[in-house]
Amino acid sequence: MEKLEAKDRERRASELAELQSLEQKFLSAQQWRRDCRAQAKWEQYLSCDESPDPTVLQDINTFMSLWREDQNEDVQLVMEKGEQVLKLIEKLQFLLLDTPPNEITEKERVQYQESILELQTLLHQKYDGATERLLKTANMYKDSETGNMQVVIKDKNVTFCIWANLKKLPRFKTHMFYDAQHGFDLPKSLALSSVAVRILHTRYDHVSPLWLQCQTVPTLEVLDSKEFTQRSECNVKEPEEKEKTAREEPSMPAEEEKCSDGRKSPVSFKENSNSIADINGTEEETEKKSEILDLSQVVAEPLMHEEMNEREEAITDEKVVDLEQLVPVGGVYHIHALQLPPQVKQIKDWSMVELLDVGLAAYPYPPEGAEDATQPPVQITLGLSDNVMYFKNPVVARWNPAGQYWRTDGISNVTYDRQEKSVTFEMGTFCTVTLLQDAHLHLPYQAWELRPTGVDEALLVLTTVFATIQIEIKGHQCMLSAVVVGEEEVLSHITGKWLSPIDLRAVLKQAGVNIFPGEHSHKYVSVSQKAPLAEVRAYQQMALAASAFAFAWSKWNLEAGQEQVVFKVREHLRADSVNNKDWSLYMFNGQRAQKLKMTETSEAFSTELEEDSEFHSTLHHMLKDFASQEAMDKVEAATFLFVDVVYQLLLATRVLTYS
Repeated sequence: MEKLEAKDRERRASELAELQSLEQKFLSAQQWRRDCRAQAKWEQYLSCDESPDPTVLQDINTFMSLWREDQNEDVQLVMEKGEQVLKLIEKLQFLLLDTPPNEITEKERVQYQESILELQTLLHQKYDGATERLLKTANMYKDSETGNMQVVIKDKNVTFCIWANLKKLPRFKTHMFYDAQHGFDLPKSLALSSVAVRILHTRYDHVSPLWLQCQTVPTLEVLDSKEFTQRSECNVKEPEEKEKTAREEPSMPAEEEKCSDGRKSPVSFKENSNSIADINGTEEETEKKSEILDLSQVVAEPLMHEEMNEREEAITDEKVVDLEQLVPVGGVYHIHALQLPPQVKQIKDWSMVELLDVGLAAYPYPPEGAEDATQPPVQITLGLSDNVMYFKNPVVARWNPAGQYWRTDGISNVTYDRQEKSVTFEMGTFCTVTLLQDAHLHLPYQAWELRPTGVDEALLVLTTVFATIQIEIKGHQCMLSAVVVGEEEVLSHITGKWLSPIDLRAVLKQAGVNIFPGEHSHKYVSVSQKAPLAEVRAYQQMALAASAFAFAWSKWNLEAGQEQVVFKVREHLRADSVNNKDWSLYMFNGQRAQKLKMTETSEAFSTELEEDSEFHSTLHHMLKDFASQEAMDKVEAATFLFVDVVYQLLLATRVLTYS
C-alpha cells in the first residue's frame, strides 16, 4: 500500500494536468451557451416582429401599457394574446434559470421577476375582463333545456367554464360542463339568485409564490485542475487535515429579497463565496483562478452537507402547505361565484347595456354576516387531464390570498376517482384551488444506469417505486423517450421531443413526474449524504467518460460512508447488451479512484483493491488502466456539448445521493 501511495503521488501532477485538458470541455460548453444567449438576443432584435424583448424594460412596459388600454376583451382574442404573454414569461423564467449568476446583475434579476409578476397579473385581469363581457351577453349562450347560460371555451393553456343562472330554478342547481368534465352542485340559496359560476382552469401556476416558478439555482464552483493539484498534494501529506476539511460545512446565506408585491423572491447566491471551491480554498484564492467551472445548473445547498439551520420562517400551521414537500400538479382552478352584470338589450338595431364601475364582482358566499357553519357547502367536480400523472391520491388545497400560501383546511369529503380521472370535493366558499402531489414520490431511486448508445449519444434510465424513466441524450439536447408505469407507457404527449436539460426538467415536473431533488429534499427523503467534493467530481468525470463507459447503481454506495461514492462501471462500445458479470465496482472520493475486488453479490463491503490494480488521482486514469484504446479514443473525441448535457442531468438527478 505504501508503494502504491508513493506511486500515486509521483504521477498525480501529470494526471491532473491531463484531466484539466479534458475539463476544458465544460468551459467550452459554457461559452457555447453564452454565445447562444447572445445570438438569440440579436435574432430577437433583427426580427422586428410585434413581440417585445422581455429583457428590455421599456419594451415590456410599452407592451403591457398598450394591452391595458386595449378595450377589446373578446375571449378568443384575449386567449391568443395570452399565449404570447405566456411565452414572454417563459423566456424570462428560462433566463433566470439558465444564466450563470456572474452574467446577470441583481438589478436585472429583480427586473425580470417583477416583469413576470406584472405580466401574470395583467393576464388574469384580461381573463376577468373577457369573463365580464361574456356574462353581459349571457342570453346568447342559453341552453335550450335549462334556459341558463353555459359555455366552455378552451385552448392548450386555459379552459373557461362559465354558467349563469338566468332562470333561477332550484332544480337546475347542479351542472356539468361535459366538454371539460368540470361541474358543481350549488346550495339552494344560490340556485335562486342572480349568480354566475366560473371555473377557470389554467394549466400553468401563476398563483404559488414566485420562487416556485423561477427557482434560481445557485452557483457551484469546482476547482480547476491546477488548484486541485496543489491542494491534493497537500492533502496527501496531511490526511487528517483532509478529512477535517472535507467534513466542514460552509454556511449558506439565507437573505431573501422582497418582490414588489411583498412576496419573497428566490434566494440569490450570486455573491455567495461558500461554494465547492471553499472546501479547499479561500475566497481570495478562488477569485484569482481564471478557469473556474461555473456549474450553475446545480442545487448547491444540499451539496453542502445540508446540516444547516432551519429556515427562519418555518411553517408552524400544519394546514399551510409546505411547497417544498407538496407541489401543485395539473395547474390551478379559479372557482368563483360572480354577480350577473346587466344584460345586453336589443332595441331595434341597437344593442344597449348598462355600464357599471365595479367591473366583474364576486357574489359573496356565505353571505356577509352569516355563520359559515350554517351554510351548506358547495360541491365541485374537476375532470383531470390525461397529460398529468397522479401516482397517489392528490391533495386538494385552497389559496389564501392574504397570507400568499395554499391551505388544506376548508376542503372536505374529497373523492378521487382514478378510473374516471376526476376529483370531487366540498368547500365552504368559492376559492382558487389546486391539486398537490408529494414532491418526493420518486425519491430515492431504486436504481439508475447511464450507458452510451452511439457517437455522442447516451441513455439515462431511472427506476423509481412508481415508474421507469428513460432519457436519451444526443449532442446538446436530451429527450424523454419513455415513462413506463407497470407495463404501460404513459405521457406520450411529452415523449420524443428534443429539449434542453432545463426545459426537460420543467416538462417532467408539469406532468407530475418530479425526479429532481430540491435544495431541501434531504429533509423529506432518507438518504446517505455524500461529501460535495466526491459527488461533484464523480459526476464531472463520469460525464467525461460517458461516451465509452456505462455507469450504474451499486448497493454498496450506501455502505461506503459519506466521503466515498461507489458505482458500477463497464466498457460499453456496442449497442448490444452486456452481461451483469462484466460490471466492475469503482470507489471515488474526488481525489482518489480505485477499483474494488468485491462484486455486487459479495457478502460484505470491502475496500480491498482489485488484484493488479493501483490508485489514481482521477477516475479517468483509473478507467484507463483497464480500458481498450478504442474506448479511450472515444472519450477523447466526445464533444463538449454531449459531455455537458450528461453532466447537467447527473447533477440534476444526483443519483449518487438519492438512490
